[in-house]
Amino acid sequence: MTPATTASPPLRRRAGWLAMTVSATLIALIAAPYLTLDPDTFLAEQRAVYTAHRPALALHVGGAVVALLAGPWQFLPRLRARRPRLHRWTGRVYVLTATATGLGGLLLVPVGLYPPVAPAGFAALAVLTLVSTAAAVRAIRRGDPARHRIWMTRSYALIFTGVTFRLWLMALTAAGVGFQQAYVTGAWAGWALNLLVAERLTAPLRGAVGVRP
Repeated sequence: MTPATTASPPLRRRAGWLAMTVSATLIALIAAPYLTLDPDTFLAEQRAVYTAHRPALALHVGGAVVALLAGPWQFLPRLRARRPRLHRWTGRVYVLTATATGLGGLLLVPVGLYPPVAPAGFAALAVLTLVSTAAAVRAIRRGDPARHRIWMTRSYALIFTGVTFRLWLMALTAAGVGFQQAYVTGAWAGWALNLLVAERLTAPLRGAVGVRP
């Protein structure tokens, strides 16, 4: 095996981490104006609904923004090894905000756009986010770091739907698909695709330690 071949997996991982972090940061910055609760910043199709449900919107968006920003740093092995206290505190912030965005999302489901299909997709996303985040906390409290990493990967994959959903909307509308169809399909595809990637990424860890879902 050549040096280039042995070096390529770490390089791919770093490139993947960088792409994930940059895209998550950009989407967090795009979503942040919602926290002003100014109706002019809201999606036009949901402006009246968001205006009438500002506390739930603030919980959902505020949690998502911070979780998107905090999540990538949980996956740095050097940070875990060299700064374990920082890793733990970042993890606590992530868990708190991931829980907040899941709860806020559930509160918004009954007034979601394009019912019943799109709200059902976002309800599933919110429930899975809460379950996977709780499972990650339970695993680390039981002293099972391997299972903790698996569940944290799933949890952040679901949080990262904030990125993939918007990319899905942009790609489909640019291809001439109507906004409603793009929105409804994205409500399911955004998180389902991310979970498939998470399962692929965690497969070696699950196989190495014999961890089952």
